[in-house]
Amino acid sequence: MTFLIRTVDRTATGREIVRDRKVESDTLTIGRATTNDIVLPDLAVEQHHATVSVAERGRLHVAAASSRNFLHDGRSSPEAYFDPANGAELGFGTYELDFSLEADGTVLVTISRVEKDYSNRDAVRGFDLASAMPGKRAMAWIGLAVILLAFLAVPVWSSLTRGDKQPGADGPDQVAMDSSWSTGKLSEAHHALEQNCEACHVQPFVAVRDETCLTCHEDIGDHAKPGRLLTARGPMSTGDAFLWSVAETFGKEGPAACTTCHTEHEGAGRMLPARQQFCADCHDGMDARLTDTELANAHDFGKDHPELKAAIHQTLGSAKLTRVVIDGKARENNGLRFPHDMHLSTTNGVARMAGNLEQYGKALECADCHTPTEDKYGFLPVVMEDSCESCHSLVYDKVGSTFRTLRHGDVAQMRADLIALDRAPRSQIIDPRRRPGEFKRGGRYFQDFGSPTQNYIGIASALGKDGVCGECHLPAVKDGQQSVMPVFQSSGYFLNGRFDHEAHTQEKCTSCHLADTSKSARDLLLPDLKSCRECHQGEKAVKADVPSSCAMCHSYHPPNFRRDEDTDEAAAPNRVALIARRKGDE
Repeated sequence: MTFLIRTVDRTATGREIVRDRKVESDTLTIGRATTNDIVLPDLAVEQHHATVSVAERGRLHVAAASSRNFLHDGRSSPEAYFDPANGAELGFGTYELDFSLEADGTVLVTISRVEKDYSNRDAVRGFDLASAMPGKRAMAWIGLAVILLAFLAVPVWSSLTRGDKQPGADGPDQVAMDSSWSTGKLSEAHHALEQNCEACHVQPFVAVRDETCLTCHEDIGDHAKPGRLLTARGPMSTGDAFLWSVAETFGKEGPAACTTCHTEHEGAGRMLPARQQFCADCHDGMDARLTDTELANAHDFGKDHPELKAAIHQTLGSAKLTRVVIDGKARENNGLRFPHDMHLSTTNGVARMAGNLEQYGKALECADCHTPTEDKYGFLPVVMEDSCESCHSLVYDKVGSTFRTLRHGDVAQMRADLIALDRAPRSQIIDPRRRPGEFKRGGRYFQDFGSPTQNYIGIASALGKDGVCGECHLPAVKDGQQSVMPVFQSSGYFLNGRFDHEAHTQEKCTSCHLADTSKSARDLLLPDLKSCRECHQGEKAVKADVPSSCAMCHSYHPPNFRRDEDTDEAAAPNRVALIARRKGDE
């Protein structure tokens, strides 16, 4: 049998496009798959939905190939018989197939897509939900009015009518619904202000001002004078200048304001550090703009950064700090004699002595003497009584079962103790010749006219190069008397930077500090820039172990201390263990 399949499509303008093709077969397959004779691209149609075959007496038989039925003359059916001469209509999804018989006996199958009929929409309008609600435009305006009333009018009215201008978080005059304006959670440092917006936003619709920040952060230091900051930054680009002009129109204070760097409402947690580019805007090529600056240019730790400098005591006996480049040649004079290599050895007498002591039990390590500060950035001063006296005893006398110990750190007291030692009855170094009668020792007229040499021998021995003090201290003469050089222990070598030791606990101390090979206390056991770059590179470095921005080591605001440039060394001439520390470390 011959089937003429006619497909009727319509363009957007309503013009019909008719395509005919003939199929010589006794069966036709109908479905969504492209392997069918009649392809109907509709998801409501199965891949192989139905089959049309020739039945007896010229009739056609249509059978569903799956569990889904089809429409036959408007009725759902899994199977149908019809005579093409009488015509028939089959429905599959949105497609309609009309069967008819041509004059030459060819069966014509016309395929067309059925459009939805909206002619009866008015009849069912009364039963729609939309008929009971306002229109979309009306709903939009109503929603806008509710938003403005609840989230704008109510907070503004509450702010203007409250009595207490600085309410607490739970006060009766708290601004109503102001939390709806928040763009995100506050950082960890300001979490306590989460429900007290007025703490920072003092005036409605006015950006947070610097003076508001300084009410709490009153001790913060300026990075530099405002005029020098603007000069160092240089002119802005056209785009940045335009953006800042817009920002200043809406109340922003300018590029040097606190809120330029310290942005809030970006989620709970620690406040993000400033980006590297923020620092590079000024410090990259700054010497061309600030010609009197002593700072070297820097913009990337891995590419352009000056050599590291340490603040050390260069002059023996002076508390003055001098910044020197860490290049392996710098030496400090802290007033000590201390060979690190001897104390860190695992095979010598020091190691054996430490192994026999209960508090150590093995060879000495760095942590036995050096205790980190609470913030893990520096180390506490080494205390002789805690770290040294277990091996370097200061016992000088025994009275019965009691030992007498020299007071460490006070030369005058030590001298007095040794002088007093000779006043107790004891045998003479050289027995003098006896005098007869009342002039003999113990007699009424006995007098020892010899010089008191024994106490001076003890003092000279203690303060000598090989004496109990000279083992660790450098001898000196003050006011005509034997003494030792004052000792200066630095709590931090970097005045303009910081180093987090806790973040480097996976490394050994000797990875950066070559103490195991140091034979002199003058050695500056600090790593140079090249050593740091083995792990640390700039913020955008791809292959670096630790991409590092400027904020990792530097703070924008200077620390809240000022070191004394002129130290009065005469204030305590006989104090040995003078500690050069920052104010506030006590």
